[in-house]
Amino acid sequence: MTARKLGMTAFRGLQLAFIGLVIAHICLDPPYSMWWNSLPLVAAYVLVAVLNRTGRPAPVPDPVEVAPPVTGRWSALNSPADRVPSHGVHGYGQTYAIDIVAEPSPGARPGFRPLWPLVRRPGDYPAFGAPLHAVADATVVRAEDRQRDHLSRTSLPTLLYLMLAEGSVREMSGVRRILGNHLVLDLGDGTYAAYAHLRRGSLTVREGDRVRAGQVLARVGNSGNSTEPHLHFQLMDGPDPDTARGVPFTWRGTGVPRNGETFDVPEPAPAPQA
Repeated sequence: MTARKLGMTAFRGLQLAFIGLVIAHICLDPPYSMWWNSLPLVAAYVLVAVLNRTGRPAPVPDPVEVAPPVTGRWSALNSPADRVPSHGVHGYGQTYAIDIVAEPSPGARPGFRPLWPLVRRPGDYPAFGAPLHAVADATVVRAEDRQRDHLSRTSLPTLLYLMLAEGSVREMSGVRRILGNHLVLDLGDGTYAAYAHLRRGSLTVREGDRVRAGQVLARVGNSGNSTEPHLHFQLMDGPDPDTARGVPFTWRGTGVPRNGETFDVPEPAPAPQA
């Protein structure tokens, strides 16, 4: 087991210790302040902060070129073209990860609202249900699509809920609850592609399947640690996001779009008939 894997196990154990101490305090009323029970929680977040911010990216001199995983008109968020690590941490292989949302036309995607509506249904977003394509010929090494697609977290109260409560529970539950429904493809040469926050029940492949570049693998959803339906995409140097390091990528014909940049990917040409 790697040092990071051990550290993440200790992190989740400290969170569970905090919950246990609070329950014991309520039931037994020991002669010390409730605040002392928070020490394991403080230690847990100091530990995860160190783990997530001190990892090193894989020593890859050049970005790995792959095909875009989507078609149509999209916009980039949390792009490695603007900063590295793109999501503020190296943990979960996210050093060069990118988030993208569908922008078929101006105003088609609901924006953030301070108070109302508190939440929106996944189907209110144009990304929800959009097909996702294999970025290269590959083998499926991880496939999960049983988690539900939840409501959006795009108002101030629900965003705070995600950051202060839901996110902590997902961290404690492990990487699969962070990524939600997800796929990991083995592209060969020690490079793996991860697709996260997929729609429940949308996977068309399973572990062990060989896939061809451009093949539809799943659809965009809103599962896991997600504010709205979108695709979280990254390349890594291993199949397990809990221990892998991020690998830089570039999308063929598109490059790496910057935050807020809108880009178009044409539909693939139909295969010639035999």
